[in-house]
Amino acid sequence: MDAASIQEMFERLRELNPHPTTELEYSTPFELLVAVILSAQATDVGVNKATRRLYPVANTPQAILDLGEDGLKQYISTIGLFNAKAKNVIATCRILVEQHGGEVPRDRAALEALPGVGRKTANVVLNTAFGEPTMAVDTHIFRVSNRTGLAPGKDVRAVEDSLLRRVPPEFLQDAHHWLILHGRYVCKARRPDCPRCVIRDLCLFPDKTPGTVGA
Repeated sequence: MDAASIQEMFERLRELNPHPTTELEYSTPFELLVAVILSAQATDVGVNKATRRLYPVANTPQAILDLGEDGLKQYISTIGLFNAKAKNVIATCRILVEQHGGEVPRDRAALEALPGVGRKTANVVLNTAFGEPTMAVDTHIFRVSNRTGLAPGKDVRAVEDSLLRRVPPEFLQDAHHWLILHGRYVCKARRPDCPRCVIRDLCLFPDKTPGTVGA
């Protein structure tokens, strides 16, 4: 996809959704961090159901530490891999209390040092909680970037680096939200909904789903 098409693509996505954000529910950087840790191999809907029960009871590192691992599991047991996630969340809370004064660090290295936090999770927190122009490449962004020709790459890091180079600076802050939502609801894995895609004419995918809007 050439530069003019990329500019047009993001202008259209911005027009549809001027202020995109994550579908995870949170009110503080810590709540977002925990939600993202819990969201691995789980849906945002499922995570939100659990955190709606958890956060009114415990929404700070110390409060979750006070629950303990077994206490935390009672709130997140509906989420896949909840045993491992509970262990990681407790360990992360301990580090936040002991090393960061109970606050989520605004630093990639410090974030990635937390149990259960990889590069993608760090990028989400840096972007969504702290306003950094990072690109958190999940399966949706990886698919959309390759399928459309926006930023092809063999792995998520290659796609991330390509997106950071190719997405115009004015769109970088919100780009990963637009791409995730586009992949989740329109450019779906098995059968992309090309007939209602606003960037269909810009997309380089050779096997577009046939049909017209309203058909």
